[in-house]
Amino acid sequence: MEFYHIPVLFRQTVDSLAIKPDGVYVDCTAGGGGHSAEILSRLNENGRLICIDRDPQAIEVLNSRFGGDSRVTVVHDNFFFIVSILSKLGVCSADGILADLGVSSRQLDDAGRGFSFHKDAPLDMRMSIEGLTAADAVNTLPANELRRIIQTYGEEKFASSIANAIVREREKQPIETTLQLVDIIRSAIPAAVSRQTHPARRTFQALRIYVNGELDGLGKAVEDAFSCLNKGGRLSIITFHSLEDKTVKQVFASLTQGCTCPKDFPVCVCGKKPKAKVFKPVVPEREESEKNPRARSAKLRTAQKL
Repeated sequence: MEFYHIPVLFRQTVDSLAIKPDGVYVDCTAGGGGHSAEILSRLNENGRLICIDRDPQAIEVLNSRFGGDSRVTVVHDNFFFIVSILSKLGVCSADGILADLGVSSRQLDDAGRGFSFHKDAPLDMRMSIEGLTAADAVNTLPANELRRIIQTYGEEKFASSIANAIVREREKQPIETTLQLVDIIRSAIPAAVSRQTHPARRTFQALRIYVNGELDGLGKAVEDAFSCLNKGGRLSIITFHSLEDKTVKQVFASLTQGCTCPKDFPVCVCGKKPKAKVFKPVVPEREESEKNPRARSAKLRTAQKL
């Protein structure tokens, strides 16, 4: 099976891990193995790489690509459970951990997965190909819950109109395909707005986040990943929208917080010290954004354990 993906901030991300040849590294969202392959190329025979992905199609490709390399372990799971994943593997800690929170090019471009609002397909959007689908959500959730999801996860100001339009349409017939939903969304948004950007972009983002639980527990997952680092180890995370980035930024900020004693205290009595050093965020250069439009909103944040 072919599983391609254009890794965003490729060189910058792998470099941010400051890879040691004999270190232990974890690619939490390995996908087609782009970042993983580069990490592996920098490891010697004593190094170790753990590739995690929740998508069974990605796991099939990773096993095919790295299955013959004794340094690599492929795990089919959600990296939100990284503590238990590493524990089961007998890995006490890692020297570097990477998480690319974006949807892969393969998932977006495979019409059958239902992520794209440009191609007609069953309304699915499940990264794990298990559980609740986007069709289940739009056909069963109350209007107020649909409005909340679209407004919160899509930051869509026409969320109420879109939710009401979805409910009206599903009373006539089930909403089963991507382009069927696109037409409903387009009918609920002013034509002038639709001409500025694709009218379904924000709603599809919202449904994808909801269906896959991408923000549910993300903060704790980042904290857990950081806790799995060795001293001096680095955690690098690529985000693609403001909600993800805000969560990662807040967790990283909390890790840098030191003494919380009142300023007028002559000496520190709380004993709190910063746990991390956080590096300046990295965004794609113009050339990369022009070649790969999906990179435009990407942001790389890295924290090093003190």
